[in-house]
Amino acid sequence: MSDILVDSNAGVTTVTLNRVDKKNAVTTAMYAAMADAMQEAADDASVRVLVFQGHESIFCAGNDLGDFLKSPPTREDTPVFRFLQALPRFHKPMLAAVSGAAVGVGTTMLLHCDLVYAGDNAVFSLPFVNLGICPEAGSSLLLPQMAGYHRAAEVLLLGESFNAQAALAMGLVNRVVPASEVNALAQAQARKLAGKPMSSLLEIKRLLRKAQASLVAQQMADEGATFSRMLHEPPAREALTAFMEKRKPDLSRF
Repeated sequence: MSDILVDSNAGVTTVTLNRVDKKNAVTTAMYAAMADAMQEAADDASVRVLVFQGHESIFCAGNDLGDFLKSPPTREDTPVFRFLQALPRFHKPMLAAVSGAAVGVGTTMLLHCDLVYAGDNAVFSLPFVNLGICPEAGSSLLLPQMAGYHRAAEVLLLGESFNAQAALAMGLVNRVVPASEVNALAQAQARKLAGKPMSSLLEIKRLLRKAQASLVAQQMADEGATFSRMLHEPPAREALTAFMEKRKPDLSRF
């Protein structure tokens, strides 16, 4: 069974992270599949809305670090960067249904979605500092804009997780519902959007995002270059080596 499932029905394309046994940790192949699905949805005139979802027990545990170490994303044409760059460029309505853990990219991708619904079991985490690296996907710009500087600084500098209610208070999600209902809610909202005039949906999204579009592109480029550099520096090497050796990293000495 594929780790990424793509289904299109009645104007809605749904991308499902389907590697539940590995907590939907994202591999290079999964990034490529999601980037391809986004491109196809953008190009297909019959697709009006895109939805990302996982299982009711897990949304995304972030990068598969074992796979990540085999092929770290050091070039802009890698699947990781293809997917990240596709997020702000996607011009149609984009939704997400989040249950369980949403780690790293599992949270930063939500900043580019137009509507986000969370299960009451959702737990969000941006642990970049604990890996000796920096944020990605424009999150160092978008999160302060959305949540305010101090809330963004707290979750990024400390790298600690926060629950669905905290995400709601930050403006990261639109609504919190029981975990068993979140995928169905996102689908229902997507169907509502698919029934609206497409020209209006596109123009409203364009106008909402217009003021920050160039800033997001610049920030993502800065983050990408910084991320690639930091991967080769001692803190990241220690954190990733400790992961492979199944021990706690010693980052306080850096």
